[in-house]
Amino acid sequence: MGLVAACEALEISRAAVYRSRSSTSGEVERPKYERPSPPRALAGDEQAEVLNVLDSPRFSDQAPRQVFATLLDEGVYLCSVRSMYRILEANNQVRERRDQARHPAYAAPELLATSPNQVWSWDITKLLGPLKMTYFYLYVILDIFSRYVVGWTLDLCESAEQAETLISETCAKQSISPNQLTVHADRGPSMKSELLRRLMIRLGITKSHSRPYVSNDNPYSESHFKTLKYRPEFPDRFGSYEDAHQFCKGFFDWYNNHHRHSAIGLHTPHSVHYRHVEQIDALRQQVLLGAYISHPERFVKSIPRPLAVPQAVWINPPKPSNPSG
Repeated sequence: MGLVAACEALEISRAAVYRSRSSTSGEVERPKYERPSPPRALAGDEQAEVLNVLDSPRFSDQAPRQVFATLLDEGVYLCSVRSMYRILEANNQVRERRDQARHPAYAAPELLATSPNQVWSWDITKLLGPLKMTYFYLYVILDIFSRYVVGWTLDLCESAEQAETLISETCAKQSISPNQLTVHADRGPSMKSELLRRLMIRLGITKSHSRPYVSNDNPYSESHFKTLKYRPEFPDRFGSYEDAHQFCKGFFDWYNNHHRHSAIGLHTPHSVHYRHVEQIDALRQQVLLGAYISHPERFVKSIPRPLAVPQAVWINPPKPSNPSG
């Protein structure tokens, strides 16, 4: 069989065969010659002059296009913009030349709750009012372990004063001790206000914020607002402040006391927050055991058990270290 037919049958390149033959036969590789410089290329001293101009204090923070246009307006032509880039690349200077603000690297907040009243998440959402560009502002504080709404209020505007009052009253209602609680929020003006900072220092509360432009650092409040606004009875607009307040009052009663939350073993937030889970699970286990005794053939694997409540809840759990990395 000839070489062409053999290469087609094996689906390999003839060039690969020739290269392998030359490497095994001990042939001397052909010397590699440098590519000659094009006749139109700038000479060495001309390239040095261009580089000196680009690196001068006047142009060191400007892009080559800006330098080219400025010199052209002054009646000076050194080379094309592309040649400027080639000279910069040859000297390892192709980068952002303009002065830019340097923002600090924000660490992701890593918050752990193993029981109620360890970590709260709070946020403010807008409810549409009766007219265009009118809103009611709903403040909600949520315990991330139990998903219990520990405090809420509705106002006609967003203000640090209203937030301070709500957090202060909620801490008193929940009997929060110094150094017990972490309160997490995004970076809104009310959340970062000096008024709240002083309040949390006075109460011994640790303050936590989401990273800038990171939408999933406050997931529990965002998820809760979605539950609120996707309720079938949630209106497109509220006719008045009283209507909005009445709706919120009914919603939070349902959410805390009647909503079987899928993330906490289908318990209500009230049951988890006030530690009624063991009694409820004992009753659930009796019912499931009775169902198993009546029809064991319907439960293939084992005796059914109630869903467990997570023992730990995180905002941004730490990533496992890579030992091989």
